Amino acid sequence: MSHPAPIAATLIALAIASPPLFAADNPELRQMQQDIATLRRDYEAQLKALEARLRQAEARLASTPAPGPAPAPLMTAAGVAPTPAAPATSPAPAGGAGVAAQGSASGFNPAIALILSGGYASLSRDPGTYRIAGFLTGGEIGPGARGFSLGESELSLSASIDPWFQGALNLALGADNTASVEEAYVQTTALPAGATLRAGRFLSGIGYNNEKHAHTWDFVDAPLAYQAFLGGALHQDGLQLRAVLPTSRFIEIGAEMGAAGPFPSAGVNRRSPGTAALFAHTGGDVGASHSWRAGLSMLWAKASDRGSDSLDSAGNSITHVFSGNSRLAILDGVWKWAPNGNPQRTNLTLQGEYFRRRESGELVYDAGGQALADSYRSAQAGWYAQAVYQFMPAWRVGLRHDRLDTGSVNAASNTANLALSDHAPTRTALMLDWAPSEFSRVRLQLARDRARLGLSDKQIMIQYQMSLGSHGAHNY
Repeated sequence: MSHPAPIAATLIALAIASPPLFAADNPELRQMQQDIATLRRDYEAQLKALEARLRQAEARLASTPAPGPAPAPLMTAAGVAPTPAAPATSPAPAGGAGVAAQGSASGFNPAIALILSGGYASLSRDPGTYRIAGFLTGGEIGPGARGFSLGESELSLSASIDPWFQGALNLALGADNTASVEEAYVQTTALPAGATLRAGRFLSGIGYNNEKHAHTWDFVDAPLAYQAFLGGALHQDGLQLRAVLPTSRFIEIGAEMGAAGPFPSAGVNRRSPGTAALFAHTGGDVGASHSWRAGLSMLWAKASDRGSDSLDSAGNSITHVFSGNSRLAILDGVWKWAPNGNPQRTNLTLQGEYFRRRESGELVYDAGGQALADSYRSAQAGWYAQAVYQFMPAWRVGLRHDRLDTGSVNAASNTANLALSDHAPTRTALMLDWAPSEFSRVRLQLARDRARLGLSDKQIMIQYQMSLGSHGAHNY
Protein backbone atom coordinates (compact mmCIF):
# COMPACT_ATOMS: atom_id res chain seq x y z
CA MET A 1 0.00 0.00 0.00
CA SER A 2 1.33 3.48 -0.92
CA HIS A 3 1.84 6.03 1.80
CA PRO A 4 0.71 9.66 1.29
CA ALA A 5 3.79 11.18 2.96
CA PRO A 6 6.46 9.99 0.44
CA ILE A 7 4.20 10.79 -2.52
CA ALA A 8 3.53 14.30 -1.20
CA ALA A 9 7.26 14.87 -0.59
CA THR A 10 8.10 13.78 -4.15
CA LEU A 11 5.50 16.09 -5.65
CA ILE A 12 6.73 19.00 -3.52
CA ALA A 13 10.32 18.37 -4.66
CA LEU A 14 9.24 18.30 -8.29
CA ALA A 15 7.35 21.55 -7.83
CA ILE A 16 10.42 23.24 -6.37
CA ALA A 17 12.65 21.94 -9.13
CA SER A 18 10.32 23.05 -11.90
CA PRO A 19 11.50 26.30 -13.61
CA PRO A 20 9.14 29.18 -12.87
CA LEU A 21 9.29 30.48 -16.39
CA PHE A 22 8.36 27.07 -17.78
CA ALA A 23 5.47 26.84 -15.40
CA ALA A 24 4.26 30.29 -16.34
CA ASP A 25 4.15 29.30 -20.00
CA ASN A 26 2.20 26.06 -19.29
CA PRO A 27 -1.27 26.44 -17.68
CA GLU A 28 -1.40 22.72 -16.88
CA LEU A 29 1.80 22.95 -14.86
CA ARG A 30 0.54 26.05 -13.03
CA GLN A 31 -2.55 24.10 -11.94
CA MET A 32 -0.38 21.22 -10.74
CA GLN A 33 1.73 23.62 -8.68
CA GLN A 34 -1.40 25.04 -7.01
CA ASP A 35 -2.68 21.54 -6.21
CA ILE A 36 0.68 20.60 -4.72
CA ALA A 37 0.68 23.73 -2.52
CA THR A 38 -2.76 22.85 -1.21
CA LEU A 39 -1.64 19.27 -0.55
CA ARG A 40 1.42 20.56 1.32
CA ARG A 41 -0.70 22.73 3.62
CA ASP A 42 -3.05 19.85 4.38
CA TYR A 43 -0.15 17.52 5.03
CA GLU A 44 1.48 19.93 7.48
CA ALA A 45 -1.82 20.41 9.35
CA GLN A 46 -2.31 16.66 9.71
CA LEU A 47 1.25 16.21 10.88
CA LYS A 48 0.85 18.86 13.59
CA ALA A 49 -2.39 17.22 14.78
CA LEU A 50 -0.67 13.83 15.06
CA GLU A 51 2.21 15.35 17.00
CA ALA A 52 -0.24 16.98 19.45
CA ARG A 53 -2.04 13.66 20.05
CA LEU A 54 1.30 11.96 20.63
CA ARG A 55 2.28 14.50 23.31
CA GLN A 56 -1.10 14.06 25.09
CA ALA A 57 -0.71 10.27 25.13
CA GLU A 58 2.80 10.54 26.53
CA ALA A 59 1.55 12.89 29.29
CA ARG A 60 -1.22 10.49 30.34
CA LEU A 61 1.18 7.56 30.40
CA ALA A 62 3.62 9.46 32.58
CA SER A 63 0.90 10.33 35.16
CA THR A 64 -0.31 6.70 35.61
CA PRO A 65 1.44 4.87 38.50
CA ALA A 66 2.99 1.55 37.86
CA PRO A 67 0.89 -1.42 39.06
CA GLY A 68 1.99 -2.96 42.32
CA PRO A 69 1.86 -6.60 43.33
CA ALA A 70 -1.66 -8.05 43.71
CA PRO A 71 -2.73 -8.66 47.34
CA ALA A 72 -3.11 -12.19 48.55
CA PRO A 73 -6.75 -13.36 48.43
CA LEU A 74 -8.70 -13.50 51.69
CA MET A 75 -9.72 -16.94 52.86
CA THR A 76 -13.32 -17.83 53.59
CA ALA A 77 -14.42 -19.63 56.74
CA ALA A 78 -14.09 -22.91 54.86
CA GLY A 79 -10.46 -22.19 54.06
CA VAL A 80 -11.00 -21.70 50.31
CA ALA A 81 -9.90 -18.60 48.44
CA PRO A 82 -12.84 -16.86 46.75
CA THR A 83 -12.98 -16.24 43.01
CA PRO A 84 -11.39 -12.87 42.18
CA ALA A 85 -13.96 -10.20 41.41
CA ALA A 86 -13.80 -7.90 38.42
CA PRO A 87 -12.00 -4.63 39.16
CA ALA A 88 -14.26 -1.79 40.27
CA THR A 89 -14.50 1.36 38.21
CA SER A 90 -13.55 3.37 41.28
CA PRO A 91 -11.27 2.41 44.17
CA ALA A 92 -12.85 0.97 47.31
CA PRO A 93 -12.85 3.22 50.38
CA ALA A 94 -9.79 2.88 52.53
CA GLY A 95 -10.04 1.44 56.01
CA GLY A 96 -13.10 -0.72 55.23
CA ALA A 97 -13.38 -4.35 56.24
CA GLY A 98 -15.67 -7.22 55.31
CA VAL A 99 -18.31 -6.22 52.81
CA ALA A 100 -17.16 -2.59 52.61
CA ALA A 101 -13.70 -3.68 51.48
CA GLN A 102 -15.09 -6.00 48.81
CA GLY A 103 -17.64 -3.73 47.12
CA SER A 104 -17.71 -0.43 45.33
CA ALA A 105 -19.94 2.61 45.56
CA SER A 106 -22.38 0.96 43.16
CA GLY A 107 -22.51 -2.33 45.02
CA PHE A 108 -25.70 -1.48 46.95
CA ASN A 109 -28.59 -2.17 44.60
CA PRO A 110 -31.88 -2.43 46.55
CA ALA A 111 -34.91 -4.19 45.12
CA ILE A 112 -37.45 -1.52 44.19
CA ALA A 113 -41.16 -2.12 43.67
CA LEU A 114 -44.06 0.22 42.95
CA ILE A 115 -47.68 -0.85 43.39
CA LEU A 116 -50.16 1.33 41.51
CA SER A 117 -53.72 1.10 42.77
CA GLY A 118 -56.96 2.88 42.01
CA GLY A 119 -60.52 2.37 40.96
CA TYR A 120 -64.12 3.46 41.15
CA ALA A 121 -66.74 3.20 43.94
CA SER A 122 -70.49 3.60 43.83
CA LEU A 123 -71.87 3.96 47.37
CA SER A 124 -75.53 4.40 48.24
CA ARG A 125 -74.63 6.18 51.51
CA ASP A 126 -72.38 9.18 52.11
CA PRO A 127 -68.96 7.79 53.12
CA GLY A 128 -68.38 10.95 55.19
CA THR A 129 -70.96 9.75 57.71
CA TYR A 130 -69.57 6.22 57.97
CA ARG A 131 -69.42 4.92 61.55
CA ILE A 132 -69.33 1.42 63.05
CA ALA A 133 -72.21 1.60 65.49
CA GLY A 134 -71.42 0.77 69.10
CA PHE A 135 -67.63 0.79 68.77
CA LEU A 136 -64.92 3.29 69.71
CA THR A 137 -62.87 3.24 66.50
CA GLY A 138 -59.79 4.92 65.09
CA GLY A 139 -57.34 4.64 62.21
CA GLU A 140 -58.63 3.96 58.70
CA ILE A 141 -62.23 2.75 58.51
CA GLY A 142 -64.96 2.92 55.91
CA PRO A 143 -65.25 2.18 52.18
CA GLY A 144 -63.30 5.20 50.96
CA ALA A 145 -64.39 7.96 48.58
CA ARG A 146 -67.13 7.88 45.98
CA GLY A 147 -66.40 7.92 42.27
CA PHE A 148 -62.98 7.61 40.71
CA SER A 149 -60.00 7.67 43.04
CA LEU A 150 -56.30 7.01 42.80
CA GLY A 151 -56.29 4.75 45.81
CA GLU A 152 -53.18 4.12 47.87
CA SER A 153 -50.02 3.25 45.96
CA GLU A 154 -47.01 1.65 47.61
CA LEU A 155 -43.32 2.26 46.99
CA SER A 156 -40.97 -0.26 48.60
CA LEU A 157 -37.21 -0.75 48.78
CA SER A 158 -35.43 -3.71 50.33
CA ALA A 159 -31.91 -5.09 50.33
CA SER A 160 -29.38 -7.07 52.29
CA ILE A 161 -27.13 -4.70 54.23
CA ASP A 162 -24.37 -7.16 55.10
CA PRO A 163 -24.19 -10.79 56.22
CA TRP A 164 -25.97 -9.92 59.46
CA PHE A 165 -28.75 -7.45 58.53
CA GLN A 166 -31.30 -6.62 55.88
CA GLY A 167 -33.54 -3.57 55.60
CA ALA A 168 -36.86 -2.57 54.06
CA LEU A 169 -38.82 0.61 53.48
CA ASN A 170 -42.46 0.81 52.39
CA LEU A 171 -44.07 4.18 51.63
CA ALA A 172 -47.83 4.61 51.27
CA LEU A 173 -48.66 7.27 48.66
CA GLY A 174 -52.15 8.67 49.19
CA ALA A 175 -54.53 10.13 46.64
CA ASP A 176 -54.38 13.45 48.55
CA ASN A 177 -50.68 13.84 47.59
CA THR A 178 -49.48 12.70 51.02
CA ALA A 179 -46.84 10.10 51.80
CA SER A 180 -46.59 8.09 54.99
CA VAL A 181 -44.14 5.45 56.20
CA GLU A 182 -45.95 2.14 56.43
CA GLU A 183 -42.83 0.13 57.22
CA ALA A 184 -39.17 1.02 57.78
CA TYR A 185 -37.13 -1.58 59.61
CA VAL A 186 -33.90 -3.51 59.85
CA GLN A 187 -33.88 -7.22 60.55
CA THR A 188 -31.23 -9.71 61.53
CA THR A 189 -30.36 -12.60 59.23
CA ALA A 190 -27.86 -14.63 61.24
CA LEU A 191 -29.34 -15.25 64.70
CA PRO A 192 -29.25 -18.87 65.89
CA ALA A 193 -32.20 -21.22 66.41
CA GLY A 194 -34.24 -19.80 63.52
CA ALA A 195 -34.77 -16.46 65.30
CA THR A 196 -35.02 -13.01 63.76
CA LEU A 197 -35.04 -9.63 65.45
CA ARG A 198 -36.74 -6.69 63.74
CA ALA A 199 -36.44 -3.04 64.77
CA GLY A 200 -38.20 0.03 63.41
CA ARG A 201 -41.74 0.34 62.07
CA PHE A 202 -43.44 -2.83 60.85
CA LEU A 203 -46.79 -4.51 60.42
CA SER A 204 -47.49 -6.54 63.53
CA GLY A 205 -47.41 -10.33 63.30
CA ILE A 206 -50.69 -10.76 65.20
CA GLY A 207 -53.59 -12.50 63.48
CA TYR A 208 -53.45 -13.67 59.88
CA ASN A 209 -54.39 -10.71 57.69
CA ASN A 210 -52.59 -7.96 59.64
CA GLU A 211 -49.13 -8.64 58.26
CA LYS A 212 -50.32 -8.58 54.64
CA HIS A 213 -49.97 -5.42 52.56
CA ALA A 214 -53.16 -4.03 51.05
CA HIS A 215 -52.26 -5.11 47.51
CA THR A 216 -52.21 -8.77 48.64
CA TRP A 217 -55.72 -8.69 50.16
CA ASP A 218 -58.37 -10.87 48.56
CA PHE A 219 -60.94 -8.07 48.80
CA VAL A 220 -60.82 -4.32 48.22
CA ASP A 221 -61.04 -3.40 51.91
CA ALA A 222 -60.10 -4.85 55.30
CA PRO A 223 -62.60 -6.96 57.25
CA LEU A 224 -64.90 -5.07 59.63
CA ALA A 225 -63.21 -6.65 62.65
CA TYR A 226 -59.83 -5.26 61.56
CA GLN A 227 -61.36 -1.82 61.13
CA ALA A 228 -63.19 -1.85 64.47
CA PHE A 229 -60.41 -3.30 66.64
CA LEU A 230 -57.18 -2.30 64.84
CA GLY A 231 -58.09 0.70 62.71
CA GLY A 232 -57.47 -1.33 59.54
CA ALA A 233 -54.07 -2.77 60.52
CA LEU A 234 -51.67 -2.48 63.44
CA HIS A 235 -48.32 -0.80 62.74
CA GLN A 236 -45.72 -1.10 65.48
CA ASP A 237 -42.82 1.27 66.19
CA GLY A 238 -40.56 -0.93 68.26
CA LEU A 239 -39.05 -4.42 68.37
CA GLN A 240 -40.20 -7.81 67.17
CA LEU A 241 -38.58 -11.13 68.03
CA ARG A 242 -39.84 -14.25 66.30
CA ALA A 243 -38.55 -17.78 65.83
CA VAL A 244 -39.46 -20.90 63.90
CA LEU A 245 -38.96 -23.90 66.16
CA PRO A 246 -36.88 -26.86 64.90
CA THR A 247 -39.81 -29.31 64.81
CA SER A 248 -41.31 -31.48 62.09
CA ARG A 249 -44.47 -29.39 62.19
CA PHE A 250 -44.30 -25.69 61.47
CA ILE A 251 -44.41 -23.77 64.77
CA GLU A 252 -43.65 -20.06 64.98
CA ILE A 253 -43.67 -17.92 68.11
CA GLY A 254 -43.18 -14.18 68.41
CA ALA A 255 -43.22 -11.22 70.76
CA GLU A 256 -43.42 -7.48 70.11
CA MET A 257 -43.07 -4.27 72.06
CA GLY A 258 -44.15 -0.96 70.54
CA ALA A 259 -44.32 2.73 71.30
CA ALA A 260 -47.55 4.50 72.18
CA GLY A 261 -49.35 6.06 69.27
CA PRO A 262 -51.15 3.89 66.71
CA PHE A 263 -54.71 2.72 67.40
CA PRO A 264 -55.74 0.98 69.66
CA SER A 265 -52.95 2.60 71.66
CA ALA A 266 -52.63 6.37 71.89
CA GLY A 267 -50.47 9.03 73.47
CA VAL A 268 -47.11 10.69 73.02
CA ASN A 269 -45.32 9.36 76.09
CA ARG A 270 -42.27 7.68 74.57
CA ARG A 271 -40.66 6.79 77.91
CA SER A 272 -42.69 3.59 78.22
CA PRO A 273 -44.10 1.13 75.64
CA GLY A 274 -47.66 1.61 74.47
CA THR A 275 -48.26 -1.91 73.17
CA ALA A 276 -47.09 -5.46 73.78
CA ALA A 277 -48.00 -8.53 71.77
CA LEU A 278 -47.51 -12.29 71.78
CA PHE A 279 -48.41 -14.64 68.93
CA ALA A 280 -48.00 -18.26 67.93
CA HIS A 281 -48.71 -19.98 64.63
CA THR A 282 -48.63 -23.59 63.61
CA GLY A 283 -49.50 -25.48 60.44
CA GLY A 284 -48.58 -28.18 58.01
CA ASP A 285 -49.59 -30.26 55.02
CA VAL A 286 -52.35 -32.85 54.75
CA GLY A 287 -51.48 -35.09 51.86
CA ALA A 288 -50.27 -33.58 48.61
CA SER A 289 -53.21 -31.23 48.03
CA HIS A 290 -54.06 -29.64 51.38
CA SER A 291 -52.27 -27.29 53.81
CA TRP A 292 -53.34 -25.32 56.85
CA ARG A 293 -52.26 -22.75 59.40
CA ALA A 294 -53.76 -21.67 62.74
CA GLY A 295 -52.74 -19.02 65.22
CA LEU A 296 -53.45 -17.34 68.52
CA SER A 297 -52.45 -13.74 69.31
CA MET A 298 -52.70 -11.39 72.29
CA LEU A 299 -52.33 -7.61 72.19
CA TRP A 300 -52.12 -5.29 75.18
CA ALA A 301 -52.38 -1.55 74.54
CA LYS A 302 -52.24 1.53 76.74
CA ALA A 303 -54.44 4.39 75.56
CA SER A 304 -53.99 7.98 76.67
CA ASP A 305 -56.53 10.47 75.26
CA ARG A 306 -57.45 8.22 72.34
CA GLY A 307 -59.98 10.00 70.18
CA SER A 308 -62.90 8.29 68.41
CA ASP A 309 -65.33 10.00 66.05
CA SER A 310 -69.04 9.38 66.56
CA LEU A 311 -72.48 10.84 65.89
CA ASP A 312 -74.87 12.19 68.51
CA SER A 313 -78.63 11.62 68.51
CA ALA A 314 -79.08 14.57 66.13
CA GLY A 315 -76.55 13.18 63.63
CA ASN A 316 -73.82 15.70 64.47
CA SER A 317 -70.18 14.59 64.45
CA ILE A 318 -68.59 14.51 67.91
CA THR A 319 -65.40 13.08 69.41
CA HIS A 320 -65.08 10.80 72.43
CA VAL A 321 -61.75 10.45 74.25
CA PHE A 322 -60.76 7.21 75.99
CA SER A 323 -57.88 6.65 78.42
CA GLY A 324 -57.18 3.23 79.89
CA ASN A 325 -56.25 -0.33 79.02
CA SER A 326 -57.18 -2.39 75.98
CA ARG A 327 -56.71 -6.14 75.62
CA LEU A 328 -57.39 -7.96 72.35
CA ALA A 329 -57.30 -11.71 71.60
CA ILE A 330 -57.31 -13.07 68.04
CA LEU A 331 -57.85 -16.64 66.87
CA ASP A 332 -57.09 -17.20 63.16
CA GLY A 333 -57.10 -20.10 60.73
CA VAL A 334 -56.67 -20.79 57.03
CA TRP A 335 -57.07 -23.90 54.89
CA LYS A 336 -55.78 -24.15 51.32
CA TRP A 337 -56.44 -26.73 48.65
CA ALA A 338 -54.67 -27.15 45.30
CA PRO A 339 -54.61 -30.35 43.21
CA ASN A 340 -51.32 -32.10 43.99
CA GLY A 341 -50.02 -28.83 45.45
CA ASN A 342 -50.15 -26.99 42.12
CA PRO A 343 -52.34 -23.84 42.40
CA GLN A 344 -51.72 -22.58 38.85
CA ARG A 345 -55.01 -23.78 37.36
CA THR A 346 -57.41 -24.09 40.28
CA ASN A 347 -57.29 -23.70 44.07
CA LEU A 348 -59.48 -22.91 47.07
CA THR A 349 -58.70 -20.91 50.23
CA LEU A 350 -60.89 -20.83 53.35
CA GLN A 351 -59.95 -18.17 55.89
CA GLY A 352 -61.40 -16.78 59.12
CA GLU A 353 -60.51 -14.85 62.28
CA TYR A 354 -62.25 -14.24 65.60
CA PHE A 355 -61.57 -11.12 67.74
CA ARG A 356 -62.45 -10.40 71.35
CA ARG A 357 -61.55 -7.11 73.07
CA ARG A 358 -61.89 -5.84 76.63
CA GLU A 359 -61.31 -2.19 77.56
CA SER A 360 -61.45 -0.39 80.88
CA GLY A 361 -60.68 3.17 81.87
CA GLU A 362 -62.28 6.59 81.52
CA LEU A 363 -64.37 7.98 78.66
CA VAL A 364 -64.91 11.68 77.98
CA TYR A 365 -68.13 12.02 75.99
CA ASP A 366 -68.13 14.84 73.40
CA ALA A 367 -64.67 16.05 74.39
CA GLY A 368 -64.98 19.19 72.24
CA GLY A 369 -68.37 20.15 73.65
CA GLN A 370 -70.03 18.86 76.81
CA ALA A 371 -66.89 16.97 77.92
CA LEU A 372 -68.72 14.54 80.20
CA ALA A 373 -66.19 12.24 81.88
CA ASP A 374 -66.91 8.94 83.63
CA SER A 375 -65.70 5.37 83.87
CA TYR A 376 -65.92 3.02 80.90
CA ARG A 377 -65.83 -0.76 80.55
CA SER A 378 -66.59 -2.90 77.51
CA ALA A 379 -66.34 -6.48 76.24
CA GLN A 380 -66.88 -6.77 72.48
CA ALA A 381 -66.22 -9.33 69.75
CA GLY A 382 -66.27 -9.81 66.00
CA TRP A 383 -65.35 -12.24 63.26
CA TYR A 384 -65.18 -12.77 59.53
CA ALA A 385 -65.10 -15.81 57.28
CA GLN A 386 -64.25 -15.92 53.60
CA ALA A 387 -63.77 -18.35 50.73
CA VAL A 388 -61.80 -17.58 47.56
CA TYR A 389 -61.92 -20.03 44.64
CA GLN A 390 -59.81 -19.88 41.50
CA PHE A 391 -61.99 -21.73 38.99
CA MET A 392 -59.65 -21.33 36.02
CA PRO A 393 -56.24 -19.75 35.38
CA ALA A 394 -56.24 -16.00 36.17
CA TRP A 395 -59.87 -15.94 37.39
CA ARG A 396 -61.07 -16.05 41.02
CA VAL A 397 -64.35 -15.55 42.83
CA GLY A 398 -64.67 -14.85 46.56
CA LEU A 399 -67.31 -14.43 49.27
CA ARG A 400 -66.75 -12.82 52.68
CA HIS A 401 -69.10 -12.24 55.60
CA ASP A 402 -68.24 -9.93 58.52
CA ARG A 403 -70.07 -9.60 61.83
CA LEU A 404 -69.44 -7.60 65.00
CA ASP A 405 -70.99 -8.00 68.44
CA THR A 406 -71.32 -4.80 70.50
CA GLY A 407 -71.32 -7.02 73.60
CA SER A 408 -71.57 -5.34 76.97
CA VAL A 409 -70.70 -1.65 77.39
CA ASN A 410 -70.89 0.17 80.71
CA ALA A 411 -70.13 3.89 80.40
CA ALA A 412 -71.65 4.81 83.78
CA SER A 413 -73.43 8.17 83.41
CA ASN A 414 -72.52 8.32 79.71
CA THR A 415 -74.26 5.05 78.85
CA ALA A 416 -77.47 6.83 77.89
CA ASN A 417 -75.57 9.42 75.87
CA LEU A 418 -73.93 6.71 73.76
CA ALA A 419 -77.38 5.50 72.66
CA LEU A 420 -76.26 1.87 72.62
CA SER A 421 -78.46 -0.77 71.03
CA ASP A 422 -78.39 -4.46 70.21
CA HIS A 423 -77.51 -3.66 66.59
CA ALA A 424 -74.87 -6.05 65.21
CA PRO A 425 -72.81 -4.43 62.42
CA THR A 426 -72.52 -6.82 59.44
CA ARG A 427 -71.28 -6.80 55.87
CA THR A 428 -71.37 -9.31 53.03
CA ALA A 429 -69.08 -8.91 50.02
CA LEU A 430 -68.81 -10.80 46.73
CA MET A 431 -65.77 -10.31 44.51
CA LEU A 432 -64.57 -11.41 41.07
CA ASP A 433 -61.02 -10.68 39.94
CA TRP A 434 -58.82 -11.30 36.91
CA ALA A 435 -55.04 -11.52 37.19
CA PRO A 436 -53.43 -12.15 33.78
CA SER A 437 -50.04 -12.26 35.54
CA GLU A 438 -48.63 -11.96 39.04
CA PHE A 439 -48.00 -8.27 38.33
CA SER A 440 -51.54 -7.13 37.48
CA ARG A 441 -55.05 -7.57 38.82
CA VAL A 442 -58.49 -6.09 38.11
CA ARG A 443 -61.27 -6.68 40.65
CA LEU A 444 -65.03 -6.17 40.90
CA GLN A 445 -66.60 -6.20 44.37
CA LEU A 446 -70.26 -5.99 45.37
CA ALA A 447 -71.11 -5.51 49.04
CA ARG A 448 -73.98 -4.70 51.39
CA ASP A 449 -72.66 -2.90 54.48
CA ARG A 450 -74.84 -2.63 57.60
CA ALA A 451 -72.22 -1.20 59.94
CA ARG A 452 -74.28 1.95 60.59
CA LEU A 453 -77.28 1.80 62.89
CA GLY A 454 -80.46 1.25 60.87
CA LEU A 455 -78.79 1.97 57.50
CA SER A 456 -77.73 -0.28 54.64
CA ASP A 457 -75.01 0.81 52.22
CA LYS A 458 -74.99 -0.87 48.79
CA GLN A 459 -71.46 -0.75 47.39
CA ILE A 460 -70.05 -1.41 43.92
CA MET A 461 -66.27 -1.18 43.66
CA ILE A 462 -63.87 -1.65 40.75
CA GLN A 463 -60.18 -1.83 41.58
CA TYR A 464 -56.95 -2.21 39.64
CA GLN A 465 -53.54 -3.09 41.08
CA MET A 466 -50.34 -3.06 39.02
CA SER A 467 -46.87 -4.03 40.21
CA LEU A 468 -43.75 -2.47 38.71
CA GLY A 469 -40.23 -3.59 39.48
CA SER A 470 -39.09 -6.27 41.88
CA HIS A 471 -41.93 -8.38 43.23
CA GLY A 472 -41.17 -10.60 46.21
CA ALA A 473 -43.05 -13.72 47.23
CA HIS A 474 -46.12 -13.28 49.41
CA ASN A 475 -46.68 -14.82 52.83
CA TYR A 476 -48.64 -18.06 53.13
